[in-house]
Amino acid sequence: MISSLRQHFNASFTDKKYQDCLAYISLHFPNALDFKVAETPIFIDEKFTTTLLALGNYVNEQILGATFKDLTEKSLGKQAIAPNEPPNPSCIVMDFAIAKNDKNELVPKLIELQGFPSLFAFELLHEEALKNNYTLPENYSPFLNGYNKEKYLAHLKQIICGNKGEHTVLLELYPDQQKTRIDFYCTKKYLNIPIVCISELEQKGNQLFYTRNGISTKIDRIYNRVIFDELHQQPLAIQEKGKLLLNELEVSWVTHPNHFYRISKYLMPFLNHPLIPKTKFVDQLSAIPSSLEQFILKPLFSFAGQGVIIDLQPTDFEKLKDVENWILQQKVPYAECIETPTGPAKAEIRLFYFWDEPTQQYIATMNLARLSKGKMIGVDYNRDATWVGGTLAYFEQKKH
Repeated sequence: MISSLRQHFNASFTDKKYQDCLAYISLHFPNALDFKVAETPIFIDEKFTTTLLALGNYVNEQILGATFKDLTEKSLGKQAIAPNEPPNPSCIVMDFAIAKNDKNELVPKLIELQGFPSLFAFELLHEEALKNNYTLPENYSPFLNGYNKEKYLAHLKQIICGNKGEHTVLLELYPDQQKTRIDFYCTKKYLNIPIVCISELEQKGNQLFYTRNGISTKIDRIYNRVIFDELHQQPLAIQEKGKLLLNELEVSWVTHPNHFYRISKYLMPFLNHPLIPKTKFVDQLSAIPSSLEQFILKPLFSFAGQGVIIDLQPTDFEKLKDVENWILQQKVPYAECIETPTGPAKAEIRLFYFWDEPTQQYIATMNLARLSKGKMIGVDYNRDATWVGGTLAYFEQKKH
């Protein structure tokens, strides 16, 4: 996005540097990287960063507002509600497309958000790999708001592990089979917490346990990576294990399962901002818009872009079996803003927000970014492309 930095990076790029970057990651966790890492980071100037953070702050104000819980109560639907839901999640992630406004200026546009973790630990390793193999510009950092690796890691440990010496586990469904498993391994390394599969859970009274090497260990706190929609698609025996989490248990959550539903696509129709696409619940539409090419259909509670319908036809609405679980969202045209040797790429930035106890606010700490040359940001739309995939945004730091 910053022409001089982009030209310099592209001119100095070699495939060996890129392969060495990937090798650095694989050295720490062999055969664990199961998604495409892009050849380049992206560089974001101070003006764009300021707009990006202001937009994120607007969203956080709505989440912390007095009416948030009432507005989002219907997101829980008919499902059984897990107990011990805290008022707010410990972390939120927001996805912003890099788009253009009517003045042809690059601007961020919010396209999605979740009260659910992301690759919080892996991006530390990713940043090391980039720094050790590329020459990156001075005064640019993937961290925000004065954070660095040490401050970020301390805050991450605090929100995941708590302050009371609780035994915390990272809980997932078949963790070693997940595409994001490298993040689990990084979390275990940085925070020294065990990775537990939901199949290992056992309830005794109102307490939860798992057994390793013949030793049964009580779980006090769950770093939750289980997406319940995925759990509901599993064999009955695994679903029964999942139902344990709906019981009255002596556990705390990061983040609570209900927050995945409340802070998600479900919140989008309630947000009103020039940099947020207009969004409506499909079951509340008075009529189907005539200009369907300007919209996309999204299932409310899907993950990893599953089920999104881009090239809309009127018949798509007729096929919806659970119309109350869909939203119609204005299409955001991504700007082809990243010059690469194999053609321009589109980009989006995911900001990591951590709850800050002293200020009682969410604070943007770090990020991940994704590059695409297809219709969507995702593997299926970029199978044969280069200079696409997951990366980091480096933000220009404020001059003092």
